[in-house]
Amino acid sequence: MEKAIGSKVNLKNMEDMLAVEYMSCVWDLMDEKKIQKLDEHVQHCNTSRLQHSINVSYYSFLICRFMGWDYRSAARAGLLHDMFYYDWRVTKGNRTNHASWHPRVAYDNARKITELNKIEKDAILKHMWPCTLVPPKYKESYVLTFVDKTCAVMEVAGQKWNKVKASFAN
Repeated sequence: MEKAIGSKVNLKNMEDMLAVEYMSCVWDLMDEKKIQKLDEHVQHCNTSRLQHSINVSYYSFLICRFMGWDYRSAARAGLLHDMFYYDWRVTKGNRTNHASWHPRVAYDNARKITELNKIEKDAILKHMWPCTLVPPKYKESYVLTFVDKTCAVMEVAGQKWNKVKASFAN
């Protein structure tokens, strides 16, 4: 992925200081095979789980950077927060509430590929609050939680808007 949806910043442009700063937070994760595999799974409408994770990661990074908070942890947790490999619309099983239990699956998968600090762990495990009942502990976790919801709405609304525009073009 070259950029977050809605952003003009090409994350591969190493002449753009914002791209360089963001990538310095997540460079070791971006080429990880288990992260790239997220591109094979749909998250919202036609948005892949990898694209969604980049969206959440990048916008959480921007907000935390602007606020002077731990933007590195926010960026990394955003990239890892939905690290699961099944279609949540279809897969059932013993657990019936995907919204409340997939953060644990993502956390278990994330810690297999990188060491997580306390903010990253909290943000991943609690990004579905209030479905997870226990609220986030850190301000960066709250940012990721709200950015995740905003990105999900924009990804779905963007797809719907594109269909409406296409119907007017015909």
